[in-house]
Amino acid sequence: MQHTNIDTGVIMLDLKGLSIDAQEREIFQHQQVGGVILFSRNYASPQQLTDLVASIKQCNDQLLVAVDQEGGRVQRFREHFLALPPLRAVGLKYERDPERGLAAAKLCAWAMAAELMQYGIDISFAPVLDLFDANSPVIKDRAFAADGSKVSELGMAYIEGMHEAGMAATGKHFPGHGMVMADSHTELPRDERNLDEIRRHDLEPFAHCINSLDAIMPAHIVYPKIDQHCAGFSRVWIQELLRKELGFDGVVFSDDLTMSAAHSAGSVAQRADLALAAGCDMVLVCNEPRQASDLVAYLDKKQQPGSDRIGCMLAKNAHNHAHLYESDKWLEAKELVSELSSY
Repeated sequence: MQHTNIDTGVIMLDLKGLSIDAQEREIFQHQQVGGVILFSRNYASPQQLTDLVASIKQCNDQLLVAVDQEGGRVQRFREHFLALPPLRAVGLKYERDPERGLAAAKLCAWAMAAELMQYGIDISFAPVLDLFDANSPVIKDRAFAADGSKVSELGMAYIEGMHEAGMAATGKHFPGHGMVMADSHTELPRDERNLDEIRRHDLEPFAHCINSLDAIMPAHIVYPKIDQHCAGFSRVWIQELLRKELGFDGVVFSDDLTMSAAHSAGSVAQRADLALAAGCDMVLVCNEPRQASDLVAYLDKKQQPGSDRIGCMLAKNAHNHAHLYESDKWLEAKELVSELSSY
């Protein structure tokens, strides 16, 4: 990965509503803030979204604008957007016809990315590289397949589709979230397997895709046989296994530091310190404006250095999609999505 010469702030924040208020405008211009993530509450219409993203970029044109637009259960923008299938639907198509399944993964990824880029959005946090487990309340059909080799192949095709559109790809949730039943939004999950077991199963898709991924998001899960800290706070997972063993030099995003799974690490400042010290380039703080303000003030006082990796996540050649909805490829994607909707 080629780094930029611009150091970007290390915090990604959210916003309350459909437009930026004065307080948000002020904090988005702060040097510690490097990104903004959007949710369903931030979307009402295509024009409103266009205006919102433009106003975010006016605060700082280097701000990374992100969203979770995976498809299925996790799709923040729905009305007037392509109703993307869950990745499991693509995985089932692959199991019936591998060649067509890979083509579907690539086309769905291209359509997802191209549509977002029309509005100035830089990234969707995708693809999910976790393994499918029907009993997992968190991952479930967000994953392509239960077999690591299938997820590896489909993940690579999906990344190719995102890159073809001009969007950087973020693999999540390293080193694998699919096998735990607890929801890290409400509690701290534990995975009691040893490293060899995780390597043989969950880690395979990340290792396979590592040279194509632009970013990684670690899981808010503790793997006690490897480290006492959850993966996003762990030097073992990020520095030793991800950076050194797998040779990854891209961006590492923390998952949301306000999730219940992160609370065991202390205050939001302590959580951010742990994540940044472990090797995260950017930390997410969502749905807690007071904590966000506190963290900005804390890192400013600490003179936290920025990251020169984040700039590489900005969307490339978004103007290529100016007439997206008139293209033959878009019509092909619409037909594919309709076909997959009944999986």
